[in-house]
Amino acid sequence: MADTAARNRTRVTREQRQAALLRAGLEISAELSLPVVLQRIVDLAADLTGARYGALGVIAPGGRITEFITHGVTGEQRQAIGPIPVGHGILGLLISEPRPLRLPNLQQHARSAGFPSNHPPMRSFLGAPVRARGQVFGNLYMTEKRGEAEFTDEDEESLVILAGQAGVAIENSRLFAESRQRERWLGALREITQAILEGESELEPLLVMIAHRARDLVDADLTTITTAVSAADLEIRIADGVNADELLGMPVPVEGSISGEVMRTGRPVTVTDASVDSRAFQPMVSAGRIGPATFVPLVVRGTPFGTLGVARMVGSTALTAVEVGLVESFATQVSLALEHSRLQRELSRLAVMDERERIASELHDGVIQGLFGMGLSLQATALMVPDPAIQHRIEEVVTQLDGSIRDLRNYIFGLGPGLLADRHLHQALSDLGDDFQRTAGVPVDLEVDAGVAAELAGRAGDILQLARESLANVRRHAAAGHVSIRLSRRGTTAVLEIDDNGRGFDPAAPLSEDHHGLRNLRRRAEAMGGSLELTSAPGRGTRVSAVVPI
Repeated sequence: MADTAARNRTRVTREQRQAALLRAGLEISAELSLPVVLQRIVDLAADLTGARYGALGVIAPGGRITEFITHGVTGEQRQAIGPIPVGHGILGLLISEPRPLRLPNLQQHARSAGFPSNHPPMRSFLGAPVRARGQVFGNLYMTEKRGEAEFTDEDEESLVILAGQAGVAIENSRLFAESRQRERWLGALREITQAILEGESELEPLLVMIAHRARDLVDADLTTITTAVSAADLEIRIADGVNADELLGMPVPVEGSISGEVMRTGRPVTVTDASVDSRAFQPMVSAGRIGPATFVPLVVRGTPFGTLGVARMVGSTALTAVEVGLVESFATQVSLALEHSRLQRELSRLAVMDERERIASELHDGVIQGLFGMGLSLQATALMVPDPAIQHRIEEVVTQLDGSIRDLRNYIFGLGPGLLADRHLHQALSDLGDDFQRTAGVPVDLEVDAGVAAELAGRAGDILQLARESLANVRRHAAAGHVSIRLSRRGTTAVLEIDDNGRGFDPAAPLSEDHHGLRNLRRRAEAMGGSLELTSAPGRGTRVSAVVPI
């Protein structure tokens, strides 16, 4: 009778376990959010086996534990223990030999690596691998069997069954997450393409939209778009997310940065922790607190013009292969959209040029000739009028007509009236220097290559505006005692240099709002198809060089 009662109790216990396993399978399969699924698996495993503590270690392809979901340990305790385990000791044994493991006292095992400080005491141990997609996704670890010295055969059997159910649930959750990511990927491309088709021709708003959508695509903390400003320097043109203000406008060298490597090779680069990667430009990494990241090229006309960087904070989980693939695919499609946008802008520019040529031709052949004829007629009339006062009045009108003709000619050649009217670029730069010297009280030296000035006649207004903004920056920030303006030739480019002996600054430091003028200068130079070179150091003055094609 006693044996029968014992068997009945065992049968009830087994039936209860089977019912509990069935409920557990239903619970975890009903949830699609992967973080929630992982936490629920650990909690159910601890309940089924009677463990005081439980954990699920997620394993990266290299065998390193990247996530550690726990049960029975408070947030304060986890913080006191320190970083998550990386996979040494008994945990490493389960990673290298993925099969169930049951120990009466894990500290007595030959592979035991001990516990960090502030870790709760643990003796009895039960572990089992969790497989998803035919590969080991991670391991379930149970410790400290409640009310007994060690875990039982039934506990091991239950944990193995739950681990199998967990693998299916994790696979379903991953498939759901990938489908959602794919939807967001398509939505992002649709939004960008629609903006282009609806007439968004400005590049800056498109890049801002791209950065924001890329960050949302993989739940990243920060996105950057870095573009070239010269052969040796890049600049963070767009930053979206955490610490974006500290990164926006930061110069990044081509040599010694991941973005530079991507620009040179045209191939993406993914890092698990940029803060310890020797290829990364550490001032940028430090300012953005960048950890796991991927950098992919943005290509127009077959040539990388920038990089799209998607990053998470230091200590965050690494980007998965699926997430990296999504970012790369997104960048490829975005590059096509940007090429389409470039072609649209080029067509618009050509249309404007055609219209300007038509208007210029009509002004020159019609209006100017008519005004010139009126002036000649008035001068002839003045000769026929004996009254000197009337003659003087007619001459004044002729002079006004001549001024209007000159203004029209300046408009035809793309030059505005004012400082450039009736002056060559050389003379306009000289007058600008004289005006600065008179108002700021700072001596100005001028050196202009007359041949270069003549070749830039059609862009004189832009060159003059670059010089004017540079001098305005000198007046506001430099406290200089001397300034020089030079226009010279460098190969097939023209170089406008504004050099001062003022206080200078550190170009590697993030630009403050006080240096907003430098960003304007850089954008103006880029709009002319050129770039801006900046040389400065604290106490050693500043040289701003605008390099533009002739």
